[in-house]
Amino acid sequence: MKNLIKPLKLGSLTLKNNIIYAPLAGCSDVPFRQMSALYSPGLMYCEMVKMDALVRDDKNTFRMLDFEPCNVPIGAQLCGSKKELAAPSARIIEDLGFDVIDLNCGCPVDKVTKDGSGSGLLKTPDLIGEILTNIVNTVSIPVTVKIRIGWDMQSIVAAEVTKIAEQAGAKIIFIHGRTRVQGYKGPACWDLIRESKKVAEKIHVVGNGDIFDGNAAIKIFNETNCDGVLISRGTMGKPWIAEDIKRACNNLNPLEFSGIEYRDILLKHMDFITNYNIERRAILDMRRVGCWYFRSRPGTKKLRMAINQAKSLQEIHDLINNFDWNADEQ
Repeated sequence: MKNLIKPLKLGSLTLKNNIIYAPLAGCSDVPFRQMSALYSPGLMYCEMVKMDALVRDDKNTFRMLDFEPCNVPIGAQLCGSKKELAAPSARIIEDLGFDVIDLNCGCPVDKVTKDGSGSGLLKTPDLIGEILTNIVNTVSIPVTVKIRIGWDMQSIVAAEVTKIAEQAGAKIIFIHGRTRVQGYKGPACWDLIRESKKVAEKIHVVGNGDIFDGNAAIKIFNETNCDGVLISRGTMGKPWIAEDIKRACNNLNPLEFSGIEYRDILLKHMDFITNYNIERRAILDMRRVGCWYFRSRPGTKKLRMAINQAKSLQEIHDLINNFDWNADEQ
């Protein structure tokens, strides 16, 4: 097997590997990234933030951009369709100490696309180029862009936007192999990622969509010739997926955890959450994060339900610690 895992050079920045964790709204917070960093992806992104919220100094938006200096390199993702806000918002991101800036052209949510932002920008490819150019000309750090293959199957623009992004000076284009209309339904169309790779000269093309384990990563590498993989939903409750991908590419089995080891991983994530958030927020986060981890672990339905009803962090900790993690029954 050819060497699929390799460093990725983005101008003056070189990523130690080409496995990248995506910005996930409501997921990619500080505790999530602290947990993910233990397994050494090449790059992680914070949650998407809106350009206009940044320039008006919205405090909640800036909190979403918290990061630990030890968890670098770190990327921020901007969302917006007003090209005049691209430069000032990008400057803020660079001043905060980020290593990379990404432009979101993939979010399918109605409240984002209604003003032409997110995947709404796929309807105006030239505007994507203008926004990227404004960002690239403003900052010295690498700029990337995340897209879907098109708004719908009648308006596929992945290859076109790849060339536009390259001309604008972007270093990576992340391509999710679904349209906005598809949302997350149906299989990702990796063929269109391959077509985009064919037209790319300098820009790195990184594949995204339906990568939930190491074998899927190998498959998208081989089918598209992409330069790296962007893992999105596959990271939820599986922060070690970067390690599994590296192992698969070296003909090794994925990581396996005993029940106690799995418990300790969840408690480690809980430590990160409780050290970052006030108790009320941390309780809500544990309900959310618990669902991720419990999806792939048999016999945890009752534990999940109990955590959803818990009133304190100590109660949640005791529930996790006292659960029989070696039980096999559902």
